[in-house]
Amino acid sequence: MVDARLEGLDSWYAEGWKGLNVAVLGLGATGFSVADTLVELGSVVTVYSTDAPSDSVELLDVIGAQFVQTPLDSVPDALRTQAPDVVIVSPGLPPHNATVQWSVANSAVWGDIELAWRVRDKVVRGPVAAPWVTITGTNGKTTTTQLTTAMFEAGGLRAVSCGNIGVPVLDVVRDPDGFDVLVVELSSHQLHYMPTSGDGAVVPLASACLNIADDHLEWHGSSEAYRAAKAKVYERTVMACVYNTTDEVTRHMVEEADVVEGCRAVGFGPGIPAPGDVGVVEDVLCDRAFAENRQSSALELATVADLEQAGLASPHMTMNVLAAAALARAASVQPSAIRTAVQGFRADHHRTELVATADGITWVDDSKATNPHAATASLASFDTVVWIVGGLFKGVDVDGLVERFGPDVRAVVVIGTDRAPVLEAFARHAPGVPVLQVEAADTDQVMPEAVRHAASVARPGDTVLLAPAAASFDQFGSYADRGERFAAAVHEHLGGNADGDDGSSAGA
Repeated sequence: MVDARLEGLDSWYAEGWKGLNVAVLGLGATGFSVADTLVELGSVVTVYSTDAPSDSVELLDVIGAQFVQTPLDSVPDALRTQAPDVVIVSPGLPPHNATVQWSVANSAVWGDIELAWRVRDKVVRGPVAAPWVTITGTNGKTTTTQLTTAMFEAGGLRAVSCGNIGVPVLDVVRDPDGFDVLVVELSSHQLHYMPTSGDGAVVPLASACLNIADDHLEWHGSSEAYRAAKAKVYERTVMACVYNTTDEVTRHMVEEADVVEGCRAVGFGPGIPAPGDVGVVEDVLCDRAFAENRQSSALELATVADLEQAGLASPHMTMNVLAAAALARAASVQPSAIRTAVQGFRADHHRTELVATADGITWVDDSKATNPHAATASLASFDTVVWIVGGLFKGVDVDGLVERFGPDVRAVVVIGTDRAPVLEAFARHAPGVPVLQVEAADTDQVMPEAVRHAASVARPGDTVLLAPAAASFDQFGSYADRGERFAAAVHEHLGGNADGDDGSSAGA
């Protein structure tokens, strides 16, 4: 159902925002940015949330939005009474949620990305609103988003990373200084709620899906629904759809996307690039997509030595660099700027991050490996591993990961409350590998016990690798909390008998 009042809401300056009756579901960082934006636009806003930080609730009162604390697993009576013109759903709420389903049947339903696209012209630095570059994938989104932003900045543009990376897009579009380009990381949840036509459909300058493996199936309901959401990233792209040449699913997504005429498909991969792609020739990262004579020549973007210096030389990190370079080149960033950005880049904490080395044993934190696909990239980067694994698997099957890597690990240390899938997979595929379980129920004791178990079996030359392949919320506040507790436990265990951590990526 679409209210006639929503027609023409394609600009910050549209008159229709004033007095618009809006419900916002959820009050995390995204939900608050939505409410704050709409109040500034003059809409009448009511926020519904099961719980919320007290300071956020107080701020809602200050800015002039109403707040209703209520469970959302059934439709709140206040929402029925409100009968909103539009309901804006925070990305954490799945499509099968009862309140979301009621909203779809009785109102227009938007996500925060749709709202941000509609009001993107609040601050304009050039002749038009800043273009968007959109990035998704099962693994590597954040690093690629940060790399792409760094390449734009090295090219002299005012760029920003936003979206699923932690900075709401609505906060960015309201920045008083504006930006030349927005690099928007999109989760499958955000993509699910994005339309592919109409005033609220994003029109990216360039877009990328880095890779696809099953994830968030409990949210989407099936692999097909998850992949369909991811595929939306390519819709209506103007210049370049960037895909992974080693992942046929991403290629098919591009082939099926409805894009602007003249948009190009640009592949990235670890080998010699075909004309139209980016890749690696010996020790050089090359562009054969945007070179003038791409049939017979290539442009040098960076070297493997540059990647090694920046801690980006592992296979999955190299792929992230190539994807980012393709996106930046689609926006005419010069190769020299790409190389400068690579040389100065450092990956985020908790992504194959070196914690310490002692007695020939290396300790690595890849707490950000929150699904089997991410853990695959991590495990493939090291030779002999003592693997710390476990958490919440979100409906994703860990069996294939254990089948591939389990027989070759030195030992496995299992954490988390959802441990049966790991134990059963090791019993099937690697029955001879020692399996050590962390029994501690107290969050403060989980990582100290895991580190003690790992130290008891690790040998010189081994890597003790925290690559959980699962979400962290069963025992920790976040993947960052999990990684920080791991690092603290390692340092406490080693005492002064450890080489320092330089903060670099540890992937080979």
